[in-house]
Amino acid sequence: MHCKHMSLLCLLSALASCSTISKNTSSDWLLIDDFENSLSKWQSVDTQNETKPQVKNPQITVIQSEQANSSTNHYLLKKPAAESIVGNRKALSYTKLPQAVEVGQTYTFYMRINVAAFPNNHAFGLSNLTPELINKHAYDAFEPTLRVTDKTESNGLVNDGALMVKTDSGYSNIQNYTTKQSAKPLQTNTWYDVWYVVNNAAASEQGQQYDVYVKGGEFSKQTLVYKNAQFRMKREQPLIYFLANCNTGPIKKPYGNGGLRYDDLYMSKGTNLNNPML
Repeated sequence: MHCKHMSLLCLLSALASCSTISKNTSSDWLLIDDFENSLSKWQSVDTQNETKPQVKNPQITVIQSEQANSSTNHYLLKKPAAESIVGNRKALSYTKLPQAVEVGQTYTFYMRINVAAFPNNHAFGLSNLTPELINKHAYDAFEPTLRVTDKTESNGLVNDGALMVKTDSGYSNIQNYTTKQSAKPLQTNTWYDVWYVVNNAAASEQGQQYDVYVKGGEFSKQTLVYKNAQFRMKREQPLIYFLANCNTGPIKKPYGNGGLRYDDLYMSKGTNLNNPML
């Protein structure tokens, strides 16, 4: 009888242990923003406003709504300026992360993006700088960076609107490893799920890089689309802000003011390829 009692205690203990593990791993995601409220946590600045005649605060960074599954969903729409207004070169928006990604840590970031229109030039990702330094450095404030654009580069390369990552030699389209080709351009008015697994270890320890997974468009299920993309600056500092930037291009050769929609920004410690929306 004593033996049976001890066995029962062991079984209950094991079940309790399993329950605790399940509880600890089922709610790992930290919400950065789902845009169901205000933009009070965000700062938006136009640090290179060359519009002529000058338009004060030309960027459009607003919460909009859509009907989704019989309910109303809110998202962020970001554009460098209204249509026909050019010369806003750095339209920055950023918000502090709920948890810093310390040097040596790996975190997974999840978000949904939706191209409102081309032509455009958008970049978004993470920064390890304070707001004052973000305003000063703009694109060089980024570390892990994702990009959506169909602009023509200064070297004549024409981007096609595929999602891009940062490499040591510039930017690269994400890849469809099954077809051994570059991924197709993003479809407009289509939501894509994006996970990027950020390794903030030192570069000497194979850190300062990130992997990207996508679901949407040609990718009917979650798919690895880029391995070992590189941080932009590799400062090896804690990542503390989510940052988005876009620009109209120069007045003489503007890129266009097409918008990009953002929604459901989350972060989770370690590698977490679950969907926080499910």
